[in-house]
Amino acid sequence: MTNSTTPEQDVFHQIVLLIEQSRNRTFNKINEELILLYYQVGEIVSNKVAEGNWGDQTVNSLVEFIGKKLPRQNGFNRRGLYRMKQFFETYSLQGFMLPLTPLIQSYFNENKNLTIVSAVPTQLMYTTELHQKFILGILTQITWTNHLEILSSTSSSEEKFFYLVQCIKEKWSMRELRRQLSSSYFERTFLAKEFVSALPTQIHHNFLKDPYIFEFLNLPQHHSETDLEKALVLNLQMFILEIGKGFSYMGSQYRLQVGNKDYYSDLLFYHRDLQCLVLFELKVREFEPEFLGKLNFYLEALDRNVKRKHENPSIGILLCKGKDNEVVEYAMARNNSPTLIADYQTQLIDKRVLANKLHEWTEQLSRLHKTDI
Repeated sequence: MTNSTTPEQDVFHQIVLLIEQSRNRTFNKINEELILLYYQVGEIVSNKVAEGNWGDQTVNSLVEFIGKKLPRQNGFNRRGLYRMKQFFETYSLQGFMLPLTPLIQSYFNENKNLTIVSAVPTQLMYTTELHQKFILGILTQITWTNHLEILSSTSSSEEKFFYLVQCIKEKWSMRELRRQLSSSYFERTFLAKEFVSALPTQIHHNFLKDPYIFEFLNLPQHHSETDLEKALVLNLQMFILEIGKGFSYMGSQYRLQVGNKDYYSDLLFYHRDLQCLVLFELKVREFEPEFLGKLNFYLEALDRNVKRKHENPSIGILLCKGKDNEVVEYAMARNNSPTLIADYQTQLIDKRVLANKLHEWTEQLSRLHKTDI
């Protein structure tokens, strides 16, 4: 039985699509104007306070004045005005832009295909002009509620910029952003340098995490691979949020026929941006080198029998309950398959622990850089 549509229904669908596209453009434009307004108001309040002309009493008077002139205008209470002031000061030219100019310009250059940066020249511009592009191309693309989450839950400028970019690329809702902040997505992404892998060059480092956090599964400390797999499938939406958008689920215990035998891989996905199959194999104990043999066998079967001609080689992600990085390095030294090996945790890790690890890593890189010089 086919789900054919009539010519009239095709037109109906086209009109609905046009309505949805117009509604999205309208929302985006309203949000852009709102963020610009908050930034500009925050600039005025910040400058007046810095000059010593305004204090709390003047701000309170401003709140009363706006309330009388615009009684239906929400968000301009005392707390809201000070948030706008914080918003401006956080992303100001001096405090934010100057230290991060190379990082921001590098991001723009690496993402020329993204709409949000298409207007940014490839060469380093005057910082003030680049700052305006940053405001229009990044800050205005994110909702005010998400901005407030980032402002209240991050410390460094690098961390803020990371979450700004991820909000745009992944289209996170406030709930999704809050979950990523609480699970220390920033620290885990940059600590993923511990991966030793034979990855295709088109994979961006933000594709990697270590460890993965599955606190939403509510699994006990001791659980089986079957328990883990079933729980991930039952919580597929949260699982995809953790591993990153762009994944399309293809099935669990995916059957691969080789010779006269059937083999069953754990969780199979397709990644739209990378244009390849991605296989997750689950282990509830610490990584052992022999795990790679089975994973490589599955990847070979996928590439020969499932992958289409236009698609890239399949990627394998081995999730283990712990790993010794030196053992991983030895095991991966002669491995030619695109493979990742990462820990998974069933409980949130204290953000301070990961922040300290990241701080130690950056200090180590700094010392090595100074040694090279």
